[in-house]
Amino acid sequence: LPASRGLPPEPPAAAGRGGRKGPITISLKKVCKVCKKTGHEAGFKGAVYIDCPMKPCFLCKMPGHTTLTCPHRVAMEHGVIPAPRRNTNTSLDYVFQSQVKGKISMVKPRFLVPNQLECGNIKFHQRRVTCLEFHPTKNNVLLSGDKKGLLGIWDYVKLHEKITYDSVHSCILNSMKFDTANDGVLYTASSDGTISSTDLDTGIGSPLLNLNPDGWSGPSTWRMIYGMDLNTEKGLLLVADSFGFLYLLDRRSKERIGQPILIHKKGSKVTGLHCNPAQPEVLLSSGNDHFARIWDTRKLDPKSALASLAHGRVVNSGYFSPRSGNKIMTTCQDNRIRVWDYIFGNLESPSREIVHSHDFNRHLTPFKAEWDPKDYSETVAVIGRYISENYNGVALHPIDFIDTSTGKLLAEVMDPDITTISPVNKLHPQDEILATGSSRSIFIWKPKSDIDPTEERTSQKVKEYVYGSGSRKKPNGKHDNSSDDDSDGGGGKSKKAKKTRFTHTAKGKGKSKA
Repeated sequence: LPASRGLPPEPPAAAGRGGRKGPITISLKKVCKVCKKTGHEAGFKGAVYIDCPMKPCFLCKMPGHTTLTCPHRVAMEHGVIPAPRRNTNTSLDYVFQSQVKGKISMVKPRFLVPNQLECGNIKFHQRRVTCLEFHPTKNNVLLSGDKKGLLGIWDYVKLHEKITYDSVHSCILNSMKFDTANDGVLYTASSDGTISSTDLDTGIGSPLLNLNPDGWSGPSTWRMIYGMDLNTEKGLLLVADSFGFLYLLDRRSKERIGQPILIHKKGSKVTGLHCNPAQPEVLLSSGNDHFARIWDTRKLDPKSALASLAHGRVVNSGYFSPRSGNKIMTTCQDNRIRVWDYIFGNLESPSREIVHSHDFNRHLTPFKAEWDPKDYSETVAVIGRYISENYNGVALHPIDFIDTSTGKLLAEVMDPDITTISPVNKLHPQDEILATGSSRSIFIWKPKSDIDPTEERTSQKVKEYVYGSGSRKKPNGKHDNSSDDDSDGGGGKSKKAKKTRFTHTAKGKGKSKA
């Protein structure tokens, strides 16, 4: 073509009597996928991210260097300065010192990284995994939810023992919480605007809250539920919707308490809720309005926030530290993990900002940094990584363990068989086990055994994979839910729960194409 050879384009031929148009000229100029301008290219090429010269560094969002030479990519703790402890010497501070701190062990246990892939359930879900939760009393049972609303139960020791309930919700299952009084009951929150109390033996869910009783009437009125937590002392279920409102439900009577309260900017999504483990009446909320806020649920009012923690972009999640509840950790889409060391101190700015790659696109479940519930020092966090790294010619997306007190990268967990991104990660509350959700598959990781390397090569355990139902077909021959976009619209909801058991297992090595 003339344009591709650097020659002047030919003048278009006049349309003939038959209505034919002139020849089509195709330009092979490079077009940037980031800024849409010509003359250069940018974006991912395998494991390498090429920066757009018109934009700042993709990782730290600062100008003056490229992503490949970003100092935060070489050392995550670059620029992280530990802040001094800020003691306000208020009455709340003395209450914490006397009642809570004495229960926290000052001895830091040995940290074992679950860095070896033990087993996987390949394409267990028909859509991408959105949340994970370990069973509180059955140590080897993992529960998972997906974008379609399906609830999965998997015994990863017996491998083949797995159950799915596909009629609990009609779309994205965003959050799960066990009833502390009855571990056979699971509370689930969904983008269909409902909260369900599900019996895990039968899969029958009883609705506790339905924010869309009149059905779908457009996105401007459809309320979705992302944030949910349980106040065990008061028996309260706290729920937040995509319009900025908080709802209180009595777990026993299954009735709503009072009117919804606006806790974030009206019309903005509340992405998460977390009750303080030491003082459950203290609530942390995170939202799309670029704020995380602390509340006292005993005196809720739209303007009664105890503190508002400002962020650069959408806040994906916010969690109190798992034992003392004295720290706060948030994950923001500006590629920052923020840590506040002391909730009774000055909360105007975080103690640390840790640059980490988790700026995601719309086809991924949001990344959320979570504490290790077994860590007495309350410093270890786990989060998946968005930018891929080149490992022996293979582009992999590691799962990172971070020391939040220094910003140091403690460990990178990856396996050549898993080439997809792992945004959903959950650490076991008792065992040294990590569960990850990567696309439609879930995987179990354990620490590598401390044996001699030569002996390990001869007695290396073969990974065990179970193949699920992710590629089942409908009666019309089409694959069910092959797309993975983010259309969160509502739909019809079956009243009877469908239960599916899978018993096929397959053992051996092989790449997972989740």
